Amino acid sequence: MADIEELSGETFTENPYATYARLRDKGPVHRVKATDTGEFWLVVGHEAARAALADPRLAKNFRSLAEEGTYFPPAMSNMLDADAPVHTRLRRLVAREFTTRRVAALQPRIQAVTDELLDAALREPVADLVEALAFPLPMTVICELLGVPDLDRKSFRGWSNDIVAGTPESEAAAFEAMSHYLTGLIEDKRCSGPGDDLLSALIRTRYEDGDRLSPDELVGMAFLLLVAGHETTVNLISNGVLALLRHPDQLAALRARPELIDGAVEEMLRYDGPVETTTWRFAREPLTIAGTPIAQGEPVLVALAGADRDPQRFPEPDTFDIRRPAQGHIAFGHGIHYCLGAPLARMEARIAIPSLLARAPGLALVPEPLDWRPGLLMRGPTRLRVRW
Repeated sequence: MADIEELSGETFTENPYATYARLRDKGPVHRVKATDTGEFWLVVGHEAARAALADPRLAKNFRSLAEEGTYFPPAMSNMLDADAPVHTRLRRLVAREFTTRRVAALQPRIQAVTDELLDAALREPVADLVEALAFPLPMTVICELLGVPDLDRKSFRGWSNDIVAGTPESEAAAFEAMSHYLTGLIEDKRCSGPGDDLLSALIRTRYEDGDRLSPDELVGMAFLLLVAGHETTVNLISNGVLALLRHPDQLAALRARPELIDGAVEEMLRYDGPVETTTWRFAREPLTIAGTPIAQGEPVLVALAGADRDPQRFPEPDTFDIRRPAQGHIAFGHGIHYCLGAPLARMEARIAIPSLLARAPGLALVPEPLDWRPGLLMRGPTRLRVRW
């Protein structure tokens, strides 16, 4: 039996694409292992990934595997970890309020926040783009959208980092801390009366049949919107700017034709997207993925980063080309768990990146090694130092 590939170490974290390509050359599905997780199945082929993401036999509700009576913090009561019909019900209730119109109305505010952040950053000759723009922009936007402008962002960022890339112990502690914070926040909103923000709308929304989000579901939804609502955009902006700076011809093309930004953002998502792999799925019954048998109960991860560099789907997949025709990348997932906040993340990138390029015609990387976020879930540099 061939050795099982281990997805860990600095070399893999810096450039997982070489490993995914090597695996993909041997087939679309593989048995692998990673630090602290043990062995699992990894899907790296594009066609197999799309099929797996839409397969109802791969369950997301990991709580069903726990012993009866196991405690889970309220923040875990969210639709990302739910299967149909529970997921269908939760998404219906959230989509009722998190509408295209509500997102579109944020455009002027996103531009204003971007301008304010760049005004501050450009006062110094060198800045960390993550701290100066990529993190505070989506954090400000999602907090204002939800109606939590006074959020302790330092604490929240620590919780979020522990949840997406911490140890099992720090992850559990972060879920508990965030659950406690959000429970208090929601109770304060109930007592102070309804506002115009999204969280207030979710508190009061109900369907004609009387269905509404329970207290734990409100906490879980607020958690999901806060964490997913900023984590993806932080890394989309950081990775996207990094790709441009590492490909001067593409940067020059975008500067010459700013109208290419929509396609450029799609290529940023495909080439080096913010989410490296999905969250866990489990086989609810024996099944086969691209000819590979998966036993009941076994864990499965879909490598979005691997699938979006599949040469069978994308010609010259390791080439960054902002003029590449959109060909169905899966950077935001696929199927019922397709990212609800994708339009907001795209809008923020389409505003922030052109604004940055317009304000900083001499933008360049500071030559130094990059540190990448650990773990398999989110992909992005921990800091990105640039000269204006």
